[in-house]
Amino acid sequence: MSESLAQPSEGDVARRRRTVMTTTAGTHLGAFTPLDWAMFVSIGLIWGSSFLLIAIGLDAFEPGLVTWLRIIFGASVLWLVPTARRRVERADLPRLVALSLLWVAIPFTLFPLAEQRITSGLTGLVNGAVPIFAVAVGSVMLRRAPGRSQAMGLAVGFVGIAAIALPTIGEGSSEAAGVVMALVATVCYGVAINIAGPLTQRYGSLPVMARMLALASLWTLPLGALSLGGSDFAWPSLLAVAGLGIVGTGIAFVLMGRLVSRVGSRASFALYLIPVVALILGVVFRDEAVRVLSVVGIGLVIAGALFASRKERGA
Repeated sequence: MSESLAQPSEGDVARRRRTVMTTTAGTHLGAFTPLDWAMFVSIGLIWGSSFLLIAIGLDAFEPGLVTWLRIIFGASVLWLVPTARRRVERADLPRLVALSLLWVAIPFTLFPLAEQRITSGLTGLVNGAVPIFAVAVGSVMLRRAPGRSQAMGLAVGFVGIAAIALPTIGEGSSEAAGVVMALVATVCYGVAINIAGPLTQRYGSLPVMARMLALASLWTLPLGALSLGGSDFAWPSLLAVAGLGIVGTGIAFVLMGRLVSRVGSRASFALYLIPVVALILGVVFRDEAVRVLSVVGIGLVIAGALFASRKERGA
């Protein structure tokens, strides 16, 4: 076979880059390495603790202001790193814009609005479907079904999420509009995780995430500005949102982008750890009660993560 047939032409590569809704397989299809596990667990710990910081931020700030400030803090800390300013080609700008909308602006706006209309347990259950959507979207884009271990991890992990969430689903009221908002945000996450892969593999995670958050700060600015009138100032809330932005947004997204680049949509399984961490922190800092069913759910979530970490089909 000639080299011209074996390799895609420059035109083919350019067309693929202009097509936003495409993905690539991870560069590491084998079982998770210690580095992968370190990033995986760090993401779960950081995003799981974000709910506590959001709650403190909402003591003084409106949801729209919390969203905008966390993005600003996250983008600012990333742009301080010289590597973040590495050049990104204009052909990839449409994918960056889509990423800023689907991974940040839309879900960051919808989830706080959804939480005002549905119970926290139901919110957690819907958010737990992110790995399902991420793997499903990735399978369609790659035209390849997930391996048996990954499918098992999806099923076991989601049952675990349900077990953690079920005890609180009946507390309070739930509106259909809130469920729809949470579902739309979850689908956005699933798509974004997949379209991020080609960019993070090409440029590295830091330059991509810095630009993604900078763009997202523009899209969320109007809602943030409108929220100023209904917000008060309090140092604890500001410090909480600063921590949420610097660590829970900036650093966490860089870690997630790196993990997506390496293991593909399997990185989304880190989101299964979020309710586990949130549950433990609720017990430690808020004296919240833990049901036996929730403890069973924690075990199932860990089992699901272990299944997901195994070697992918075709590795």
